[in-house]
Amino acid sequence: MANGNVPSYLTTATPNPLGNRVPWFKSTAQSYAGIFFWIAFFDQLGGTMGGPGALGMVNLGTALLALFCAGGLSVLLFYLVPGLLGMKTGLPLYIVGTSTFGTRGGYFLPGIFMGLLQIGWYSVATFFAADLVLKGLGMKEHAVSLYGPGGGEFDVVFVVTAVIWGYLFAFLGAKGIAYVARVATFFPLAILAMLIIGAISAVGTVGDYQPVEDAELPGFLMVLQPGSLLVIQMVLGFFATAGAVGADFCMNNRTKKDVWLGGIVGIWGATVVAGGLALITVAGAAGADPSLKNFSYSAALPVVNESLGNWMLLLFAVGSAAPACFCSFIIGNSLSTMLGSEKTRIPLTLGGATIGIILAALGVAGNLGPFFALIGASFGPVVGAMIADYLLSGGKWAGPRAGISIPGYTAWLLGFGVGILNHPWIGVLPGWDIGTVYSLVVGFGVYYMLAKAGLEPETVELPNLSMAAAKPDDTAAVSELA
Repeated sequence: MANGNVPSYLTTATPNPLGNRVPWFKSTAQSYAGIFFWIAFFDQLGGTMGGPGALGMVNLGTALLALFCAGGLSVLLFYLVPGLLGMKTGLPLYIVGTSTFGTRGGYFLPGIFMGLLQIGWYSVATFFAADLVLKGLGMKEHAVSLYGPGGGEFDVVFVVTAVIWGYLFAFLGAKGIAYVARVATFFPLAILAMLIIGAISAVGTVGDYQPVEDAELPGFLMVLQPGSLLVIQMVLGFFATAGAVGADFCMNNRTKKDVWLGGIVGIWGATVVAGGLALITVAGAAGADPSLKNFSYSAALPVVNESLGNWMLLLFAVGSAAPACFCSFIIGNSLSTMLGSEKTRIPLTLGGATIGIILAALGVAGNLGPFFALIGASFGPVVGAMIADYLLSGGKWAGPRAGISIPGYTAWLLGFGVGILNHPWIGVLPGWDIGTVYSLVVGFGVYYMLAKAGLEPETVELPNLSMAAAKPDDTAAVSELA
């Protein structure tokens, strides 16, 4: 093991002890369900005015099958290894990631980079809140933005709404996790109730909808056609960063069983329920109104339930408060840990939120397809490299590796380069292609080969983390942390 100076964020880290661990249904499942019961996840699964979308290319049954597959891939590819690392070590992502990216490399990947991506997510939460508030109040003429979907206009009312909403919840997130928890406690249940109401309202006209293109492949191969792959890409692009943060969520879990059940229920189950109810609603709206061109959930809801549609949009806007608070909290937590100290948390949170608010006010954050593609390409290779490192280390955390890891950063750069090929700014692959999966596979393969070639740095011995670099058996590992 190498010895030497290491960053303070490593020397001061302390594993979460067993006495602080809780069952999966009190931690992981709740946290992830709250992410999926957010309108930013399911609003554009069916499509937008930018094109026919998934429901313009496949029928509802095929889209639902693709959604089921996407939930399973989210658990197995993007969540499981980070979750197991968090459970076995009791440490968050920015600490366990130093095994893959190095003690110095960990500053940026996954440390600062996670905070920067959360600025993007905060802009999404702010955009949707402003958009839904104005639509819910019957002010659709003001629910437009300069670079938003179907926009092209600068509207002062929209900008003011985004600014007020953005700074209110940035401040709550900056105050700490206790404030975030108070905001997030009951919102997922309210969103679930509204999704059920919307789907029930749409059931009668679902059978009247026919997609623009419906070239079905036989049997299970139907999940390989463009509309199905688009659903998978949207889900995985949305989930990529949240999957990596499985380390943070699962450091509160006790055993492998908690990690598995938390993922199956909170991720796979929530994906199918939230996304499925939304797709049923959109298909019903398209069946009721054949002239409907915008296959987003927020556009479909007033069509299937005119009397409750606007009120429900307002409630969905309020439901965006919890994700907004979580994003602002992670912005402050990541950036203050890696760049400053606890004293800088609020200034860094508000500074990051300001960038997000600008992106929301301009409408850039409303283009979810390109945004999901960018996020998936960015974090797919991070998780892929972590999986390779985990397997090569015998199913345990090897501990921090000195400096900057060549296998880790090479895997990320090449994985990102491949994953971004389906982004509309690049256009080498069609937008429906599963670039997020490609980026993970490339990240895994590159790290594995370079590590086997002996390019991994030596590990650094840190007394405060020695118990976290534990045996593959999770029970023994957790016992050591008690």
